[in-house]
Amino acid sequence: MRLSRVGELIGRRETSAPGEGEVRRTRGHRSIAFVGRYGTILGLILLCAVFGLTVGEYFLTVGNLVNVLNQSAFSAICALGLTMVLAGGEFDLSIGFNASLAGVLIVGFLLAGIPMPIAILAVVLIGALIGLFNGVLVTQLRVNALIATLGTGSLLVGINYAYSSGIPQAVQSKYPEFLDISIGRLAGIPHPVFYMAAVLFLLWIFLGHTVTGQHVQAVGGNVEAARLSGIRVELTKTITFIIAGACAALTGILLASSIGSGQPQAGDTFTLSSFAAAFLGTAVLREGEFNVVGTFIGVVTVAVGFNGLALLGVPSFAQYLFQGLILIIAVALSTVARRLSQS
Repeated sequence: MRLSRVGELIGRRETSAPGEGEVRRTRGHRSIAFVGRYGTILGLILLCAVFGLTVGEYFLTVGNLVNVLNQSAFSAICALGLTMVLAGGEFDLSIGFNASLAGVLIVGFLLAGIPMPIAILAVVLIGALIGLFNGVLVTQLRVNALIATLGTGSLLVGINYAYSSGIPQAVQSKYPEFLDISIGRLAGIPHPVFYMAAVLFLLWIFLGHTVTGQHVQAVGGNVEAARLSGIRVELTKTITFIIAGACAALTGILLASSIGSGQPQAGDTFTLSSFAAAFLGTAVLREGEFNVVGTFIGVVTVAVGFNGLALLGVPSFAQYLFQGLILIIAVALSTVARRLSQS
């Protein structure tokens, strides 16, 4: 009896001991989880190292690093707004067209004699109303977010061209204060960097330290569980669309200020860059989850890549290849990280 009992215990231990295949799977799980948590930061460090070795004397300078932050500012503001929508489990494909329309409207309002503060406030409000329109389509009419916001984007293009006739509108020299919004500097740092920092801080507070922000994350994590817990899902999602619309409009205003005119297509490309940055941000500190700090690091990563390629003299089409590749890799990392975090 004793020998048989010992045999049973030995058999149990042998059965419960992890096999070689299971150990390998565990190690692979940990490796992928590590990449899903720190992949973007590692990628940023790698890019800096590569460009530092190849164009070090130009790349690793304070002036160039400030320039990278300045180049990141417009994309970051737009991408941070998009992050709110993505964190709530939806998509917004209209943000770039919203930014383009905002740039045309702000110049038109100024040329019409509307005081600059009122014009800026009005354009941001219009951007927020566009976000509200998207929110109503998605939450009340139950239109798929991709279809709804793509349709809204097409409407915005039509309104844009109807208003501007497709002709860029230049800001006259009598509005230097408007141009100074983007080209001015404070303590040697361009103004857009401060705007970016302010939006980053406010949305970081909103998403991580307010009740509504917690609701956004809950809805994005499991919409049915959030609904059963008493969260007003439709209102929460609509708020994220409003924030995204306002941020897109602010981006368009700053862009018009930086180039000195309202260009009908100036902000269209921000849609792709914003999605690339937001998905890259899911591989920063939080596995597969959208967060504002991650999005900011994602924007900087893309900007570093663009800056380094430009310093190397690579043709401009390579930037689009780089951005598309980054988006594919980022979505893949986000998908794998989410799957592992739920397993």
